[in-house]
Amino acid sequence: MFNGCRHKAKKTEEPSKIRKNSAGRTSDNPLISKTLADNLKYLKASFGEYSDLTVREFLVGGTGAAIVSLENMVDKDMITQSVILPLRRYGGDFSADGGLKFVSQNLLAAAEQADCFDMDEVKLRLASGFALLFFDSADFAVAIGAQGFSVRSISEPSGEAVLRGSREGFTESAKNNVSMLRRRIRSDDLRFENLRLGNVTNTDAYLCYIQSKASPKILSEIRKRISQTDMDSVLETGYIQPYLECGRISPFSTVGSTERPDAVCGKLMEGRAAILVDGTPFALVVPHLFAENFQTIDDYTSRPYYAFLIRLFKYISFFLTIFLPGLYVAVGTFHTEMLSDTLFYNVLKAEATTPLTLMSEAVIIHLVFEIVKEAGLRLPQPIGQAVSIVGGLVLGDTAISSGLIGAPMVIVVALSAITGFVIPSLAQPVVLLRFIGIIAAGLTGMFGIVMLLALTFINLCSLDSIGVPYFAPVSPFNKTFRQDVLFRIGWKKLSRRGHLVQDLEK
Repeated sequence: MFNGCRHKAKKTEEPSKIRKNSAGRTSDNPLISKTLADNLKYLKASFGEYSDLTVREFLVGGTGAAIVSLENMVDKDMITQSVILPLRRYGGDFSADGGLKFVSQNLLAAAEQADCFDMDEVKLRLASGFALLFFDSADFAVAIGAQGFSVRSISEPSGEAVLRGSREGFTESAKNNVSMLRRRIRSDDLRFENLRLGNVTNTDAYLCYIQSKASPKILSEIRKRISQTDMDSVLETGYIQPYLECGRISPFSTVGSTERPDAVCGKLMEGRAAILVDGTPFALVVPHLFAENFQTIDDYTSRPYYAFLIRLFKYISFFLTIFLPGLYVAVGTFHTEMLSDTLFYNVLKAEATTPLTLMSEAVIIHLVFEIVKEAGLRLPQPIGQAVSIVGGLVLGDTAISSGLIGAPMVIVVALSAITGFVIPSLAQPVVLLRFIGIIAAGLTGMFGIVMLLALTFINLCSLDSIGVPYFAPVSPFNKTFRQDVLFRIGWKKLSRRGHLVQDLEK
């Protein structure tokens, strides 16, 4: 039906023809007609009979005019104050040639306005919250920035809470996010390249970088990869993230994401680039290094010795959450001589009453934990807390008392789950590697654990993020950058370092 309406409009209306307007512009898109009625008829046919398109027709100085907008996308008071009242108060006459140009340059009180010469640009502006002013005998329209749609207010990011630092987080409005970055970096070197993603959604996106710090080679590669995102819809940064990642198969992502504007500013100062997409509060940051998963804003607002301890705990937690269940299965199944006599008899006593093998126990209880975690995450918050209580207390206690699961296995699973929450940015690869470790340990013992550890390091060393080694500065080793991996030197020395991420390029 939509295509039929549009096809009919192409037969009867002048705007749909490829032609040259009075300004000498030509386009493959339908240009704006000099007849106001034809333009309005074309827009009504394009948006459909039951659309939210609103048209306000009136006369100014004997000339027909119309303001076109989409319902609930514009601020009506702003349109009244900046467009309708100035036109009503003007007592002169508008000539047929140049009437809209005179209005645009002398009467309109809008801070943001632009001329549109084809209908595709008009429809895109309408969908972006602009109001379009048409005049009879004028073959162009004036787009007036009068956006009035509601956006979520700025609040603290729930997934990246800090003890000391900014409480502001990105919102779903890309323009608001741009302003938060601009307010923190007050330099003319800060650049925002506007991108249009999605063939149908036409989503606004911004490539952000500091010109004097970002590598032209890295920026060129980012632009190239983003240009390859030939999709109909881009509704979140996750849509374009695969295009920016390394092409190798890996559970680890070589693209960072954050909701914190202060974190993005810190990355930009190191020569990185950020991508903001309208409609999501998450920003992508590239290049991204593996060591950055263990760094937070609190590391740079705390004393260096405390930052070192926190990072050390995070690295220990990373290895525990992946390898602890597998180690328990391997030792309890193949290498019981590694246990002391007391511990051996306790484990043997607990497992003697269970009908399953250690590997089966570990796999089943981890599956149950992941299901409970997913249920608590997706359900409304009050119900989600009840699910956590049922899963943690009722199921766990019942499984032990009924003899289905041994008590030591529950302790191991609980410890591996808690340590997994310490590094939320690595939650997805950790779950996958944990299951692989359990199965490998249950089949081959310690050999499987050692092989998983070796393959994990090999995979990390083989990845790159926009030309920068993902496992840098550990591999390849860089003496200067190691000062902010596990250890963090004080700000007096760190501020004088002056090294950028492109110094790690291959």
